[in-house]
Amino acid sequence: MKRFYLITNEAKDPDGVFTKKITAFIEKNGGEAVCVKNERQAFAENRAAGVDCALVLGGDGTLLRAAGNMMDSDIPLLGINLGTLGYLAEVESACAEEAVERLLKDEFVREERMMLSGRVMPGKTEEKERYALNDIVISRCGSLQILNVRIYVNDRFLNDYCADGVIVATPTGSTGYNLSAGGPIVEPSASLLLLTPICPHTLNTRSIVFSPEDEITVEIPEGKDGHEQMVEASFDGSNTVTLKTGDRILIRRSERTTGIVRLNTESFLTVLHKKMSEA
Repeated sequence: MKRFYLITNEAKDPDGVFTKKITAFIEKNGGEAVCVKNERQAFAENRAAGVDCALVLGGDGTLLRAAGNMMDSDIPLLGINLGTLGYLAEVESACAEEAVERLLKDEFVREERMMLSGRVMPGKTEEKERYALNDIVISRCGSLQILNVRIYVNDRFLNDYCADGVIVATPTGSTGYNLSAGGPIVEPSASLLLLTPICPHTLNTRSIVFSPEDEITVEIPEGKDGHEQMVEASFDGSNTVTLKTGDRILIRRSERTTGIVRLNTESFLTVLHKKMSEA
């Protein structure tokens, strides 16, 4: 690898000190660094030509946004953590130069992480597909009231949930909102779908693991006393769309993947232990 994008979370590096440091290190060691504030604009200007890797300076949220903006490219991502607890951002800031040195020597492994696609079907029409690396979350919007959702798997009725919402997550997203909601942690290179209710209002509701070939449909029925429900479907925590009673969203494994650069030779369980000890 020789040519890098540097995508910086300016809130975590407000004066650009860390970004300038990494840029100088890359150039000193024979590489080229292109700093971008808007990845989509950079692609439109054809500045992606010849880029080998995107270094995402921030945290997990920054990396997720970069993955969404860059999913039409074949550029893999490496997260350098400038935040607190990060599962996606593999490299801590203190080890950034060592990581870049290894990239310049081509000492890395590229993993392809599965993504989700979600297509909202309001009434008889269909909206465009949207994508997520971590998760698609269906949650209430507006007043604090219980949400009723109806789940189908491969067009067969599974269950009605009375909860604050539901999460459909990838293995990569298992350490995100899914983990906070009590869902299982999964090896990120696995292929499966996780369905986890958020604060369910029953005692026997648990997460369910599905095959990556399964299709999950979340339908919004009438609420309590026949009232219309208004909910939000959120893709990786940022891209949202509003649904109401009668709408459905079809969620399945996407044909797209996100390339993630791995430098760490430690097992996922070792890394997980370290992260959990830091929490």
